[in-house]
Amino acid sequence: MNNKPMLNAYPDSMGGKLSDIAGFLEREETSGAFGSIYILPSVYHSDLDRGFSVISYDLNRIYAKKSDIDRLKASGLELKLDFVLNHISVLSPQFQDLVKNGESSEYRDFFINWNEFWEGMGEMTDDGYIQPDEKYISKMFFRKPGLPILMIRFPDGKEVPYWNTFYQRVEYTVPDPRKLMESCGLQYGQALSVSNAVFNYLEEGVKPSAMEFDVLDDEERLSVIDWMESHRSYLGQMDVNIRSELVWKFYDEVLDKLAGYGTTIVRLDAFGYASKIPGHRNFMNDPETWEILERIRVMAESKGITLLPEIHDAYAEKKYMELAKRNYLSYDFFLPGLLIDAIEFHESSYLVKWGNEQIRNGIRSVNMLGCHDGIPMLDLKGLVPDERIQELIDLIVSRGGLIKNLHGKKNMYYQVNATYYSALGTDERKMLLARAVQLFMPGKPQIWYLDLFAGENDWEAVERYGEDGHKEINRTNLSNEEIEERLNRIVVRDQLALLRMRSRCGAFDDGAEIKISAPEPGVIDMEWRNGSNSAELLADFGTYSFSVRADMPDGETFEYNQE
Repeated sequence: MNNKPMLNAYPDSMGGKLSDIAGFLEREETSGAFGSIYILPSVYHSDLDRGFSVISYDLNRIYAKKSDIDRLKASGLELKLDFVLNHISVLSPQFQDLVKNGESSEYRDFFINWNEFWEGMGEMTDDGYIQPDEKYISKMFFRKPGLPILMIRFPDGKEVPYWNTFYQRVEYTVPDPRKLMESCGLQYGQALSVSNAVFNYLEEGVKPSAMEFDVLDDEERLSVIDWMESHRSYLGQMDVNIRSELVWKFYDEVLDKLAGYGTTIVRLDAFGYASKIPGHRNFMNDPETWEILERIRVMAESKGITLLPEIHDAYAEKKYMELAKRNYLSYDFFLPGLLIDAIEFHESSYLVKWGNEQIRNGIRSVNMLGCHDGIPMLDLKGLVPDERIQELIDLIVSRGGLIKNLHGKKNMYYQVNATYYSALGTDERKMLLARAVQLFMPGKPQIWYLDLFAGENDWEAVERYGEDGHKEINRTNLSNEEIEERLNRIVVRDQLALLRMRSRCGAFDDGAEIKISAPEPGVIDMEWRNGSNSAELLADFGTYSFSVRADMPDGETFEYNQE
């Protein structure tokens, strides 16, 4: 893995297709600015959650071709892709086989049968699922209200609960009158009346079991309800069963496919939820999570792939240190909030402390400002005082940011959704200062495409996507025309100049010596040395001024000053 900046985007973020991104990176203005590219998982055959509900790891034919990936690699870019470890889409071949074949499906144990998992540890409910005893689930955290269950109807009519941590939706169709005549023995007039009534019921959100039909007797009504249940469809992401060897075979096949694309870094999404044990947490169980991760690492390294596990957790929990001790690459989810803190409160101590901790402990990381999710805040607990974190949250919200509180609980914030530029008050000087400091922090810089173009909060997208559209505030797709216009902005051109410096300067290569200090409370001095090459940043968070000097190839010197 090279240490150069990495562009991060959806395949349709810049121009509409991956080929447009390849063309952008071949331009004179951008050539040499990046050494890697991270393409988010809508590049795969997927349905929901902007790609994180994967049907298969084949390329999405609308957005990408293998020739587009080859073109990026030919430009000298290393490739980073996602592997969603905990779940796959209900539209996956494996889950569709389960729905079609039920008990006889070869994938029956590929997913987690809730009742088999909790057998003997709770009471069976009237709805057909086990309610586990409190002592077995007290340590578990469920990301949505109630138990994480999706009831699946098998072909024999049996309802079976399966573990479903993330999104789910059950959909019913309005029956064609002719189908009802054939399947339920109704007359045409009855069938037409029922079809019209079902349409109205579904519009009102009424479930089939609660539907009443004046034109039917009890037996006919039950027949219609049974027909509707047998023809229901599902949307969502189903947890896979880590105990099944079929799942491990699937994991190996996925890694083979990703290696075939030329992937060198694989981000493990939601891997911390894979381990599920009665009486334990259902996130980052120790030692089971590490055993799972190590087994995957052996598989990945045999294919030339470096793993990047995604863990969001409070600083105080020290999960980042556990990753470092086990020699894993990790995400620096602390930097985004720390930089806003330093810029807005004109004080560098927390940022300097974190930078030096990384150096001292040899933490290998990928750092960032913005990303496809929000600006992490939960992660700062234990590093920054709680009241200071709340001030940061309030500030970003006052600038148009959105908070998605889990289960509606105010203190269970996870992240604030906003573009980084908007979080900084749409101040170009602050944006350039934040980018410069990021490039001098330990780690490989990951650059969210919308940060590069100084994108602002997209409220239209939030409204367009509805209740769960909060993340769309920072996912605006830019047309080629918009990109062309924004390339003329100083904040964009100067970021690209800094990125080219970071990519070309030998001081940032492997083996560099890094020094970070605070000569004054609101000042930061950052220096990289590698052999005869050096680079230095001196920044003042009180005035937003900074200077950069770096040794470049062929004896050139890069200098940049923001007064």
